[in-house]
Amino acid sequence: MFSLTLSALAAVCLLCLFVPRFLPGAQKRRFGPFGKPTRRESFKSRIARLIFNCFPCFWGSGGKVTYIAPDLREVRVRLPLGLRTRNYVGTIFGGRMFACTDPVLMLILIQNLGKDYIVWDKAGSIRFRKPGKSTLYAQFIVTESDLAEIRSALAVQEKLDRTFRINLVDGEGTVHAELDRVVNMRRKT
Repeated sequence: MFSLTLSALAAVCLLCLFVPRFLPGAQKRRFGPFGKPTRRESFKSRIARLIFNCFPCFWGSGGKVTYIAPDLREVRVRLPLGLRTRNYVGTIFGGRMFACTDPVLMLILIQNLGKDYIVWDKAGSIRFRKPGKSTLYAQFIVTESDLAEIRSALAVQEKLDRTFRINLVDGEGTVHAELDRVVNMRRKT
């Protein structure tokens, strides 16, 4: 009985992972205005996405990671308007907008800078442009030049605070919120 239940659960999980991407309009709902990524996810980045989405603190934000690049330098997040994210006036609650973008940059930088660096979120601010009346999308990109700049700056100074700008946009690309995330980085001694 238990093995039958376990195999049924495994089958449902596999269907949830692979079938939705083949349904009409699934790519547009998943990636929004950013379109389908040019690089496919690796097995490692798919597992990272699954773990990230199941992590209770992130799951509670209402957001969902929809893509992690194989080199972990690009992450995409989707925040749907639903029962968990709706506020009193029927739009996406501002705290959910802020929370779904919280740990992403720090984790991208930890993975790409390596074990010789300490990375922490230091501060964040949000400016609301329009109410979120539909699903919102965010794209986090850290380029190789960003990483080289951070490494060279930390070679001559003890610590570095860097501000990254993230926009939450709707399906047409209209900006609904601008977030500034300050990340503190330093070399391990």
